[in-house]
Amino acid sequence: MIQEKEKAGLLGEVYAARKLREKGYDIYTANYRCRFGEVDIIAADDKYIIFTEVKTRSPGAIALPREWVDERKQERLVKTAALYLQKNPVDLQPRFDVVEVYLDKEHNVERMNHIENAFDSDM
Repeated sequence: MIQEKEKAGLLGEVYAARKLREKGYDIYTANYRCRFGEVDIIAADDKYIIFTEVKTRSPGAIALPREWVDERKQERLVKTAALYLQKNPVDLQPRFDVVEVYLDKEHNVERMNHIENAFDSDM
């Protein structure tokens, strides 16, 4: 059975993908996994291939969602993105975004914050 936290995370990813589509992004894949880690959403626009980490918080959370994308998580995202690009070459510049999703008690979106180019990489 799915845990409440997992349910919130999955809903956050669905809401984030919807928001990215509304902004004109093409969604390539979701939950891309490899030996280095996972990327929640891989999307693209005319200029960038965007590796997106979605962080979802319910009421009463003690930290901002973006604070959970620490240096260690960033390193795993970069390695995972590099492997994805090795297997799926594109002529787009890589970018790393974070989407913060805040849910209310009924799991509806209170607000979302899309942080473009949330951190740099040496890619």
